[in-house]
Amino acid sequence: MNKKTNVKFITESALIAALYAVLTYIAAVMNLAFGGVQFRFSEALCVLPIFTPAAIPGLTMGCLISNLASPLGIVDWIFGPIATLLATLVTRKMREVKLFDIPFISLLSPVIFNALIIGFEIAAITENGFNLSAVSFAAFSYQFLSVGLGELLVLFVLGLPLIFLLRKVKIFKR
Repeated sequence: MNKKTNVKFITESALIAALYAVLTYIAAVMNLAFGGVQFRFSEALCVLPIFTPAAIPGLTMGCLISNLASPLGIVDWIFGPIATLLATLVTRKMREVKLFDIPFISLLSPVIFNALIIGFEIAAITENGFNLSAVSFAAFSYQFLSVGLGELLVLFVLGLPLIFLLRKVKIFKR
């Protein structure tokens, strides 16, 4: 990577992180960003690794920054960025796998990782803090479905149109 490319990568990552954090805070004001029922507008940005590898650290850092405000505390500072990092890596890797010119696997990876990891995290939170032994199949199943459905809605209602828009305006060079 030359110096110009490195600066561009860092700048894109920082802008994506900032945008993710701001959109999450807007969702938090509406009580949609944290907890079992989530509709983070910022999760639509999880389509960005399709267009640029700078989105991987950008979204991961944006998630960490926004989760600093999470009522779940340090547990969310750990699990949220891990889920985002894994989802963005798979999104980037699977970007060329398409059905009807839509990268469905890339769209589904944030749904799957968030449903599994964040669903587990929320199911493990009790009044006494994080407790792995408190996770029942029923509690995990409920949180898995709740988080997964919210993520699915965001990615298909907001993320899919974002893909078409970004293809049209060609902001990111592949």
